Amino acid sequence: MNLIAINGSPRPQGNTSLLLETVCEPLEAAGISTRIVQLAGSGMRGCTACMKCVENKNRRCIIDSDPLNDILQKMYNADGVLLGSPTYFADVTAEMKAFIDRSGFVCRANGHLLRRKVGAGVVAVRRGGSMHALQTLQNYFLINEVIVPGSSYWNIAYGRNAGEVANDTEGMDTMRRLGENIAWLMDKVCG
Repeated sequence: MNLIAINGSPRPQGNTSLLLETVCEPLEAAGISTRIVQLAGSGMRGCTACMKCVENKNRRCIIDSDPLNDILQKMYNADGVLLGSPTYFADVTAEMKAFIDRSGFVCRANGHLLRRKVGAGVVAVRRGGSMHALQTLQNYFLINEVIVPGSSYWNIAYGRNAGEVANDTEGMDTMRRLGENIAWLMDKVCG
């Protein structure tokens, strides 16, 4: 089994990366292969509503100037998907929103390609707005018929500067428990 984690932060080694790595630790311990993909610097752009993915039905976005199609292929081949974003103005980053819009359109236009995979979102936050950002990630999974496990609290951790989320004991415990729950669920669904 394998899981792809997508980091929507423009800082590839920031707090969101640390959260994703923490969720992946119990997965790796359970024998699940994990891979973190960075959207930082990728030039990920938004959906143009051209509807070519609906017309072509080739499991690809017609925009080929960024890594979306490569990431989509990794998602199709994965059993689990993890999305992470910092909180920007009470929502996910522009890169993550572009990823959500375009990948969601392609997956739904081609027969719900993420159906019954396991997925979850994690959010790094300095102060507020995290629940809306987390809901954005969860809604992506729900509309794509992905099975979403819970954790011991909401999948958020507090910190501003790189590495500060490690000081949020409850947040880090939540990430580890999320990883354990994803591993358990993947075993039940995919094992």
